[in-house]
Amino acid sequence: MKVKRSERLIDITQYLMARPKTLIPLTFFSARYESAKSSISEDLAIVKRTFATRGTGILQTVPGAAGGVRYIPAVSRNFAETFLQTMAARLAEKERLLPGGYVYLSDLLGQPTVLNDIGRLIATQYVRTPVDVVMTVATKGIPIAQATASYLNVPFVIVRRDSKVTEGSTVSVNYVSGSSNRIEKMELSKRSLREGAKILVVDDFMKGGGTVNGMRTLINEFDAELVGIAVFAEAIFSGKPMVSDYSSLLRVDDVDTDAQTIVANPGNYLEKTTFLEDLTQAVTER
Repeated sequence: MKVKRSERLIDITQYLMARPKTLIPLTFFSARYESAKSSISEDLAIVKRTFATRGTGILQTVPGAAGGVRYIPAVSRNFAETFLQTMAARLAEKERLLPGGYVYLSDLLGQPTVLNDIGRLIATQYVRTPVDVVMTVATKGIPIAQATASYLNVPFVIVRRDSKVTEGSTVSVNYVSGSSNRIEKMELSKRSLREGAKILVVDDFMKGGGTVNGMRTLINEFDAELVGIAVFAEAIFSGKPMVSDYSSLLRVDDVDTDAQTIVANPGNYLEKTTFLEDLTQAVTER
């Protein structure tokens, strides 16, 4: 059944955004709306301009018989700066300070809108890097992994510190905790990764980098490839960190339990990311 252009535009937008990084043939939309390809092309041009204007992402057109369009999530530098400044201010709230100098994050990582933006920010870094799987360790990294995997349109896997019968046979490794210098264990189901898979590791908080380094060791056991590490927040570490090549959205620079203060700032994300403004031309030229 033919539909009005306004209805097509809404449906096309929803369909593309629900399937990021997936190539959709123009013939699919033409059959879906019983419309000529020329009309669909005009619709897609409107969606493309709107995505670029609103900072929603990139609508990439792939020419040829096997071509089509795909939605690539990305954020603008202005959006990222505003989000990170807002999150840094919230992270510095003195009510977040817990006994022992720990910082409470669960409320932030429990908000769907915040997680949605975290996923978009991390996904922006991997527009031009193939990712097959997002990996995290239970439990607080799980919502970040889910949000990121959703925008990359790939599966996510959860590394656990104790075995579950529902996981079947597992691969386990021992690792040194960077902050406590203790030997810990983590494991992952043998069915979770294939050999050669490209893995993006994400986590909620990193101090010495021991947990992330443990996941890196686990990836090697699967003969997979680590392509990136992204954390929501990092803390300044007095010793030698076990991980050096990573991106952090936020950085906790100081925690004073006596004065009940937290100093938080944006992490190194802004320096390590190519944003929507520059990505649009790069993706179009591919």
